[in-house]
Amino acid sequence: LVSRALIGRLLEALQTHDGAAPALPVTDALWRGDAGLVAGTVDRAGLMRAQTPQAFRFAPILAAHRAHAGGAADDVEVARAAGLDVAIVEGEETNLKLTYPGDFARAEAILKGQRMDVRLGNGYDVHAFCDGDHVWLCGVKVPHGKGLLGHSDADVGMHALTDAIYGALAEGDIGRHFPPSDPQWKGAASHVFLSHAIGLARSRGFDLGNCDVTLVCERPKIGPHAADMQAELARIMGVDAGRVSVKATTSERLGFTGREEGIAALATAVLVTA
Repeated sequence: LVSRALIGRLLEALQTHDGAAPALPVTDALWRGDAGLVAGTVDRAGLMRAQTPQAFRFAPILAAHRAHAGGAADDVEVARAAGLDVAIVEGEETNLKLTYPGDFARAEAILKGQRMDVRLGNGYDVHAFCDGDHVWLCGVKVPHGKGLLGHSDADVGMHALTDAIYGALAEGDIGRHFPPSDPQWKGAASHVFLSHAIGLARSRGFDLGNCDVTLVCERPKIGPHAADMQAELARIMGVDAGRVSVKATTSERLGFTGREEGIAALATAVLVTA
């Protein structure tokens, strides 16, 4: 029942150590027994309950196993016999080792009690056209007879998606985190905002389930660039492109988008517990 968070702690420890393994402190009293009677107690100070999985840098642990003679309780014992340093990372009570038949019943009870936290957020943004020869849409530079007016690079699609992620976290919108009154964000690339939003989500224990961005405009035509936009958003957020949708529609010549005065974007983002 290992979690992504535990795997993350192991990988982080491997940045500075040859190996890493999860463990929990011993909280129960420890006795020595003799003939069915309590013969004494054992000091718990420094004692840990070892868990799996145990992680190692490949070359050192391979060499350790090749040089090891005799038995060992686990890979940590082999590593230590070879002089490798093994870091202890925080384990988890729900990370059960399934050994006896009763363990499966405990695991089933834990899994039934786990509920995935799903958050849904929506975003909407609008930018007016201005003089220029291109627009930025979902991280892609699209040639056009006009530009988009905005404090940053006016990437209307990425702004809507960023707001959708903030919304799913109940964290307001881009303006809360990157105030337009702050000159340092003048002309900023919008990937800065999106990276911050997805990073904030992951710091709260969430990851992107999927997202959907709809661009509303008569021109430029989005179809030829949609795949590149999908790939760029996926790259920025560090997710598979299959979790990202980018599409476009028109307003049938109605409203400001129909009059080609600007571009609107709508986005939905689903965050799930990692």
